Formats: sequence, structure tokens, C-alpha cells
Amino acid sequence: MADRMEFRFDLGATWLNLLATRGTHFGEHPVERMPTIERFSEWLDRVELRPTRKVTAEDLASAHQLRETLRPIALATVDGARPNPAHVKALARFLDNDPLQLKLTNRLTRTRPTTATEALARIARQAVDHLTGPERQFLSACPEHDCRGVFTDPSNRRRWCPNPTCATRGRVRAHRARKSHPTNP
Repeated sequence: MADRMEFRFDLGATWLNLLATRGTHFGEHPVERMPTIERFSEWLDRVELRPTRKVTAEDLASAHQLRETLRPIALATVDGARPNPAHVKALARFLDNDPLQLKLTNRLTRTRPTTATEALARIARQAVDHLTGPERQFLSACPEHDCRGVFTDPSNRRRWCPNPTCATRGRVRAHRARKSHPTNP
């Protein structure tokens, strides 16, 4: 069970990793990896977006809302379909809170977000840039019916998401199908 609760940071972008905070989303038993304020704060810290102000229950609800707004937009993009206008409108509301500031010291750094709302706006901005820019062509979705995790695949060689469980299940299913329907020589 502990493995199922681990955060995923292998999907190619912070916004895609946000989608993975809910595992086996389309399965019978989805896994919520960000069920508490503390887990959300931990995730924000791991993606270097921990705000200077305390994270609240409302912030956690907003994170879940952003995640579930991005998921159908990402899947529509992967499938070559137009996203639902209601989802696009909901995503636009997150972008209104994006006051990203950069500082030049001995290296270029970004300021920490003041609030979780600002952190989520940065994630929304990254998603929009990815979904509308040339990198969108590298997006793929896991074919496993309970996963459908979206990830980047610049090599265009991955069939499944980086979760080895999905690849194993897919290969076993294909092997069984081949065994049950052998071709005649």
C-alpha cells in the first residue's frame, strides 16, 4: 500500500505529476495521494512550489479541482479532440492568479509563491504552455483502462506510462491473447 501512496515525479512535467496525485483514476479503487493538507504541502515542497503562507483545506480543494480540470483537457489533447469549453473556462480562472516574479542574483531564480493559489496558477500556466505549444505532440496517455495517465514521450517509443505495473499488465494481457488465439503457420 505504501508504494501506491508514493508521489510520482516521472511523467515529464510538474503539471503531469499533479495528475498522478490520483492513481488508477479510472479504476474501481482510485488512490488519492494528496488526501490531506500535509500531503499537499509535501508535494508542493517536492516540486519547489511551497508557498510562504500556510496551506489551507481550501487550497487542497483547489489543487484537486485544478487536477480534475486538467485531466480531461490533457486526454482530449492526446486524443486530438477539442477540450470541453467548460474545462477550459475553469482552467482560465486558475491563470488569473499567476504573478510569477523572477530575481537575478548570481543565477536566475523564481520567487516562492506567497500562497498555494499562486503555486497552482504557476502549474496551470505550465500546463497551458505545454498543451498549446509544440511540446503537446509529445504527450501520450497510458492505454491501461484504469490508468490513462498522461506523460511526455519525446521518443514516441513508450506504449505505457512510466509505472511498471501498467506495462506488466499490458504485456501479460497481450501474451494471453496471443496464446488463446495462435496463428496457423
